[in-house]
Amino acid sequence: MKNYSICFISFFFLFFFMLLNFFLVIYFIMKNMVFFLEWEIISFNSMNIVMTILLDWMSLLFMMFVSLISSSVIYYSKSYMKSELNLSRFIYLVLMFVFSMMLLIISPNMISILLGWDGLGLVSYCLVIYYQNIKSYNAGMLTALSNRIGDVMILMLISWMMNYGSWNYIFYMDFMSNEFSMSIIGILVILAAMTKSAQIPFSSWLPAAMAAPTPVSALVHSSTLVTAGVYLLIRFNKMLIDLYMLKFLLLLSGLTMMMAGICANYEFDLKKIIALSTLSQLGLMMSILSMGFYDLAFFHLLTHAMFKALLFMCAGVIIHMMNNNQDIRMMGGLSVYIPITSLCMNISNLALCGIPFLAGFYSKDMILEVISMSNLNMLIFFFYYFSTGLTMFYTIRLLMYLMINDFNLLSVYNLYDEDYFMLKSMMILLMMSLFSGSILSWMIFSYPYMIYLPIFLKMMVIYVSIMGFIFGYLISNMGIYSLNKFFFTYNLSYFFLEMWFMSNLSTYGLNYFFLNFSYKLFKNIDMGWMEYYSGQGVFKIMKDNSIIYYIYQMNNFKIYLFSFMLWILLILMMMMI
Repeated sequence: MKNYSICFISFFFLFFFMLLNFFLVIYFIMKNMVFFLEWEIISFNSMNIVMTILLDWMSLLFMMFVSLISSSVIYYSKSYMKSELNLSRFIYLVLMFVFSMMLLIISPNMISILLGWDGLGLVSYCLVIYYQNIKSYNAGMLTALSNRIGDVMILMLISWMMNYGSWNYIFYMDFMSNEFSMSIIGILVILAAMTKSAQIPFSSWLPAAMAAPTPVSALVHSSTLVTAGVYLLIRFNKMLIDLYMLKFLLLLSGLTMMMAGICANYEFDLKKIIALSTLSQLGLMMSILSMGFYDLAFFHLLTHAMFKALLFMCAGVIIHMMNNNQDIRMMGGLSVYIPITSLCMNISNLALCGIPFLAGFYSKDMILEVISMSNLNMLIFFFYYFSTGLTMFYTIRLLMYLMINDFNLLSVYNLYDEDYFMLKSMMILLMMSLFSGSILSWMIFSYPYMIYLPIFLKMMVIYVSIMGFIFGYLISNMGIYSLNKFFFTYNLSYFFLEMWFMSNLSTYGLNYFFLNFSYKLFKNIDMGWMEYYSGQGVFKIMKDNSIIYYIYQMNNFKIYLFSFMLWILLILMMMMI
């Protein structure tokens, strides 16, 4: 009962905090207000340690979304983790995770950002290794070490900011943007954001982090860990706008978007497919951000958080029903057995695709139309539209495998749709996945974007979506029309399943020389010469000698007589000669 009471208290606290933030956001937007609060913790001689908090419509709105999703996730965890003996420990970890994110959101100061940033990295490690097995430990280590690169960048950024006498970057971001030190700071911020938001070449940790429990995945992939890098760049946007590094980021995020879309089509693990779709959407956010449209990136960040959290929750229910099996080839026909969960799954998947008038449509469509109006080269244009088509592709493939194909699990199964704790928490996010796009477009944009395009560009999104739909249908093993064996050459599949060998390159590729060298040292020195001349070698010599001494001591009289006789024989032989 104690565990359940912690669940309920956490849920109500976060839900009321979300309502408070909602009313504050409305008030702040109407009055166009910004609160900058300073609390001096300690003053010693001329040194001040000050805690600063920035409350504006952006931080309050993001906090509202984080607290809404985390309250739903905690309510959902009450049922999902009910067999867990230490449920209270899990809830405390999730709360620490959420509070670290909130500290990062409200901080205009690099020191407090570092606290939140490091808190996210540390607690995410604890959550990824929550199920204690070798796969979880490997995934946790990969996650922690990849994120440490970003932490080091933030530390270097703090040391560069010593030149200005204050870590409150918000004060001097506008009028010092052309200075050399500021460009260094900008590059460090971009590198830190790339590690946290898993852009190429740091992408391999994001699918690996799927070793965490599904409620954690819902939280991580929607509004907390992976969005921290995007949010940091949104806050630093004015300083970065003229930086050449942003063009480089545009290329890398476009590649990330495309790579994740292609990999998701080869994957058969349900949670990994959804993780790769998160990676694709992060690439979309980072790329539009690197073109200077920070408000569109923030808009897509919020709408994506809603349907992605719902998608993971539905996946969690399905995995539970399937006796903890995550392979989509073992599923099928679920819409007959679990209709409400299937409804939530389908709506969140369609919102991910950008189907009109769902949450994802408002942000994705606006981003693609702004791209079509921008002065871009053909490569970036191709990245955006090809990735949009791929999103439709893997989504329809997933829906075919889950909802329409024949049921492929064991002959004895127990599928039911009556877990009301899970369903209630999913219903909250279902409503938000339906309505949050239109509500946010009214709240965030005080005037509408003026978009003027020729008809073929206006319809381009629909064209690529229809193409993705057709290919997704044809690829998903639907009988005689399946192109699966012809379209996907399985020689290439390993290359795509391994994310362009990125996991090997970023982990094993980096440490292969050191591991190999240490193995040789261990074999030749520790287990070789060192063993012979110390440790085992000394022990062997002492043991052999002690055996000789022992034999001598035990046979002292015999040896004495024998030696006496030997000497007499020797003397007699000498006398005879």
